[in-house]
Amino acid sequence: MSGTGTAERTSDEGHELRRSLGFRDLVVYGLLFIAPMAPVGVFGTLDARSHGAVALVYVVATVAMAFTAFSYAQMVRVVPQAGSVFAYARVGLGERAGFVAGWMAMLDYLLIPAVAYLFSGIAMNALVPDVSRWVWTALAVVITTLLNLWGVRVAARVGFLVLAMEIVVLLVFVAAAVVVLARDGAERGWLSPLSGDGTQGSFEVAAVIGAVSIAVLSYLGFDAIVSFAEEVTGGSQKVARAVLLCLALAGVLFIAQTYLVALLEPVSSARLAAEPERQGAAFYDAVDASVGTWLHDLVAVSKAIGAAFAALAGQAAAGRLLFAMGRARGLPRVLSRTDSGVPRVALLCAGVVTLVAAVWAARRDDGLDHLASVVNVGALTAFTLLHASVVGWFVVRRGGRGGSEGSVSWWRHGVVPVVGAAITVAVIVEAAGVAQVVGAVWLGVGIAVLVLRSRRPYPSRP
Repeated sequence: MSGTGTAERTSDEGHELRRSLGFRDLVVYGLLFIAPMAPVGVFGTLDARSHGAVALVYVVATVAMAFTAFSYAQMVRVVPQAGSVFAYARVGLGERAGFVAGWMAMLDYLLIPAVAYLFSGIAMNALVPDVSRWVWTALAVVITTLLNLWGVRVAARVGFLVLAMEIVVLLVFVAAAVVVLARDGAERGWLSPLSGDGTQGSFEVAAVIGAVSIAVLSYLGFDAIVSFAEEVTGGSQKVARAVLLCLALAGVLFIAQTYLVALLEPVSSARLAAEPERQGAAFYDAVDASVGTWLHDLVAVSKAIGAAFAALAGQAAAGRLLFAMGRARGLPRVLSRTDSGVPRVALLCAGVVTLVAAVWAARRDDGLDHLASVVNVGALTAFTLLHASVVGWFVVRRGGRGGSEGSVSWWRHGVVPVVGAAITVAVIVEAAGVAQVVGAVWLGVGIAVLVLRSRRPYPSRP
């Protein structure tokens, strides 16, 4: 262990990343990947499942994901490296557990961008139907991949402009909603987004928890921030603060917009539950009915552009994960090569995989269903191993001793990660059956690769 207190050195000659990101850049990447208006697509589903208490769902989901964010903040101080949970599990649980964590995270880091690119292609096809959605999807992949290859700093600057546009659109929606509510009043009770609209009977905790299992998926992406730990100026403390701030900002944005649109929603949660075909467009329908088509179109354009740049952030994080696993020789070493501090080989590989997956899905009517059903299990499994890594490093490996990372706290390094792991396991249990099957198959393939790798010794950590 080095004298700086981190568990590993951050790089070796010829395999270094360039430090050029500041605190704002980290927050931009996190919010881009999450997307400020992520609840738009799932509002109707959550409203129906929670019996109208959709804002409460996001309050609970934000608290639930805070446990994972807190565990990330603990481990990034110990291992300020690219690779995220792969690097953390290597230190906290051992080499093999680290490989499994990285392998499971890879499933989502490669497919989440593909889903975002497909969202962008679908939105642009709706605006310009003469151009096939797979063409728009492929164009989005090419443009954002070129930005990533140009360098993390350039991509962050362009991403900041896109994020600013999304925030402006969201603020326009909030202002328009407030004006309509002040002028015409609410369609539902003012407290109904927190207590339910009463059309499906009395308030049920089980209904809210069931909706939370879907809502937490809106937050996937804030963890991408820690993948840039080796490219940040100012140390790992800055990364930890960015993770926590990004989750807090996303929570506020999600709660505010779902509260307002629930008040504008003329369709009851009972009717949405009885007519599931209404759920996907529920947010847009509420905006159309209360404010006007102009805001509907503005939100649609924002979602099209925002989805592409959410994929940019996800692809950048995927490239860093492949880079870290290549450097540790969990994957081919060529993935860890850099050019002027940019992991272009890893980024190109990530770009090719997402291009193939996104275009394949864009050319099928059921492509989105297939992709969306499997993108979350890998990340949630990796989150579970993250929480285990906190306990493994601070409590087991350090044996409760103090050190340069600070003294061991039983609530920070014991209670919080245990509760966080319980939450992520519960969400996995609630996931769709096909997602569980795909996750299990992917895990099986990873274990087979691990067995083959075990025939040769692990390299020492750099």
